[in-house]
Amino acid sequence: MAVNDVDDTLATMGPRLRAAREHRGATLPGVSRATGISPSTLSRIETGRRKPTLEVLLQLSKEYGVSLDELAGTAPAPAAEPRATAPLSFGDDKAVLPLTRYVGGLHAHKHVLPALEDPPARPRQASHDGQEWLCVLYGRLWLALGDQDLILTPGDVAEFDTRTPHGVANTSPGGPVEYLIMFGPQGERLRPRTPPAVGRGSRRPNRAQAGREEQP
Repeated sequence: MAVNDVDDTLATMGPRLRAAREHRGATLPGVSRATGISPSTLSRIETGRRKPTLEVLLQLSKEYGVSLDELAGTAPAPAAEPRATAPLSFGDDKAVLPLTRYVGGLHAHKHVLPALEDPPARPRQASHDGQEWLCVLYGRLWLALGDQDLILTPGDVAEFDTRTPHGVANTSPGGPVEYLIMFGPQGERLRPRTPPAVGRGSRRPNRAQAGREEQP
């Protein structure tokens, strides 16, 4: 492996180390106590300001329960596990198709709720740690977010802290609803890279972003 390749591999390990730590729900001080590596050193490694040594990588690999290949991004795909062609099914007939395979960090799924013959009841809500982004692809989705009731249609996007009680239901008459979900660690936010246009006035937010309540 060329020197440049080694440098590039070490540079990409920082985000993977952070993702592996967050996946275990560990904090920098906690990892420091377990490994003897100072929190400042761990932080500099995760942000790419310091290259990890082999000794440090071995310690963190053991602490996080991941292999060096996974941290380097060179782990081969499982040969005996073909790519899923059918979505996972749940008791409420919801189908979920995983779109990512990654240690920690963001996960993406496609969800499909089947058509219902009768009007749905208010969605059952749940809460947990994390940050969620939801985008409707087809149909009409009822998002019960805390005490708000939002009806999302194709192209509508919602972002929320999943510690807020939330639940979804299909309100499409006679058809399914399809939507994408990205889920990340607590406090994680999507970071737009395109600067806003100047001089074009303000854009009208969609239903979810405006937080407008709408009864199904």
